[in-house]
Amino acid sequence: MKTHIVVVGGGFAGLEFINHLGNSDRYQITLVDINNYNFFPPLIYQVSTGFMEPSAISYPYRKILRKKKSVRFRLGELSHVVPEENKIVLKNGVVHYDILVMATGTESNFFGNKNIEQHSLPMKTISDALSLRNTILTRLDRATRLTDKEECKKLLNFVIAGAGPTGVELSGILSEMKGSVILKDYPELHKDELGDIYLIDGTSAVLNVMSEKSQAYTHKKLEQFGVKIKLNTFVNDFKDETVYLSDGTEIQSRNLIWAAGVKAKTFEGFAPESFGRGGRLKANSFNLVEGYNNIYALGDSALITSDEDYPNGHPQLAQPALQQARNLAKNFIRNKKDWKPFTYHDKGSLAIIGRNKAVMDFPKQKSSLSGFFAWFIWIFVHIMGLVNFKNRLRTFFDWIGYYIFKDQSFRMIIKPTDRAKH
Repeated sequence: MKTHIVVVGGGFAGLEFINHLGNSDRYQITLVDINNYNFFPPLIYQVSTGFMEPSAISYPYRKILRKKKSVRFRLGELSHVVPEENKIVLKNGVVHYDILVMATGTESNFFGNKNIEQHSLPMKTISDALSLRNTILTRLDRATRLTDKEECKKLLNFVIAGAGPTGVELSGILSEMKGSVILKDYPELHKDELGDIYLIDGTSAVLNVMSEKSQAYTHKKLEQFGVKIKLNTFVNDFKDETVYLSDGTEIQSRNLIWAAGVKAKTFEGFAPESFGRGGRLKANSFNLVEGYNNIYALGDSALITSDEDYPNGHPQLAQPALQQARNLAKNFIRNKKDWKPFTYHDKGSLAIIGRNKAVMDFPKQKSSLSGFFAWFIWIFVHIMGLVNFKNRLRTFFDWIGYYIFKDQSFRMIIKPTDRAKH
């Protein structure tokens, strides 16, 4: 009998783990995910602004897994785990396991503010991206029918909370839309009616995890694009079409885009002491969750504090997830006594600001790169990060078209009715 491994979550970590173990004769693997597709999170901001279509950055699991002879897919949402019975309970059934691998990723962290949670626009999933795209396009269209300039400003002011890569990339692409696409598509609107783009962050710099040189370059370019940056400032509340900031500023806007923080997805059934900072599962250097002998955590779900260079855990980014997944998969192939502990190798950080403008840090060399060459590297890395050749080719041609014409044609308002409730 093969050992049955259940992997919950098919993101960077879950899929990478399966790619390395999916044809093993020793294991039968079941991938469980709430969606029937894998998607590439670093590019959802381009879907949300109509510069890419969802299918360019997503691909169905069942097609991905066709050639993995030892893998099956189960569509379902995890409700809770029952470790003492070696099973997980989904909202549509139960799955038993010999080994459980948690790779469920993160969700938006609203820090307990119910108004922000209820009314802001998050940026975590394809559904979030489509919702934001619909919101942007609907409000632009509505603004063309208004005669009250103040009401028009409320519709077209965009406040982005969080100046990490997502916030920077989104503010950059929205400013590019203002400068080219919007005035062409909406001739009823005048330039002074397009509203402002605000980028808010509680730290002292944009891209606060990158080098000071990259931060300074990004800050300068965003301001040149017209983005209004407010640092050392938090979003306190969002109600009555007003964003309230910690410095007393009130911004009249109906659009608060939330990219200010994430937390690990948590599920009932684990011992309370198994959870660490940010809801992550505390794990040893082999990704084994503390208190269990057959449950592992990968990527954003795992809090590994044994790495001397990362005593507070590894950053919740793609590279740690991929590297942990590869290491764990290789360990499962090895004899137990030959298992190797995980050590993270930082390959650098990238963020795009706009057309021909990006920043890149090289941690080992303690140097950075900015401008066109960093932008070109960003393009290459993100194309290669997509799950298959078809997506890479489609994205490449989409970007070539945008680079030449400074425009795309994916600005459709699509609001499907979900009839498949079960």
